Amino acid sequence: MSTNAKPDALAQDFVRFAVEAGVLRFGEFKTKAGRLSPYFFNSALFDDGTKLARLAEFYARRLFASGLAFDMLFGPAYKGITLAAATAMALAQMGRSVPFAFNRKEAKAHGEGGTLVGAPLRGRVVIVDDVITDGASKRESVELIRQAAAEPAAVLIALDRMERSGTDDQLSARSAVTDFELAYGLPVIAIATLTDLLQVLQSSADPALSSHLARVAAYRERYGA
Repeated sequence: MSTNAKPDALAQDFVRFAVEAGVLRFGEFKTKAGRLSPYFFNSALFDDGTKLARLAEFYARRLFASGLAFDMLFGPAYKGITLAAATAMALAQMGRSVPFAFNRKEAKAHGEGGTLVGAPLRGRVVIVDDVITDGASKRESVELIRQAAAEPAAVLIALDRMERSGTDDQLSARSAVTDFELAYGLPVIAIATLTDLLQVLQSSADPALSSHLARVAAYRERYGA
């Protein structure tokens, strides 16, 4: 598949940052779909204040660059909670202070009770998470937002693997991200995509990094949407 799309500087900076932080790794990894992938993105490894602050800056910059109109952020439990909070802080540092909320996996029977925590859901809400695989947590988030009479505006993620869902003998014609967009009529905004990752590998002067290009390109050829 071609990697000749116009380079996205923000996306490529993010890919390099993820590699340097050890969050984007190369080797052989079993995905949730049971495939052996030559790369793996583990957002849980943004595990100190410096890395999290820089990650949040990328989220905020991508959200601003999208031109999307929004009023607040929502973080699906569990990874999305930290990501939404950190992104709200980054947005504030850039001059745009917005409220955020998140959900619990189980309703709390004491204190404030319920499953929703934080600011009341209102207006146009951006759901912040790391990736979309089967989209289950994002679908639940959409329903929670709509039940509160607010409007889901978009889903903001770190990496779009641009990968078809399904089993090897019955692959979907579309990626999980595209399936979600079509099902809910919402845009998915990614800081970076597999195309951006391939471009970084292709242009890298570091042999240790560029050596992964062939395997990642072959994986995309097999599973890419």
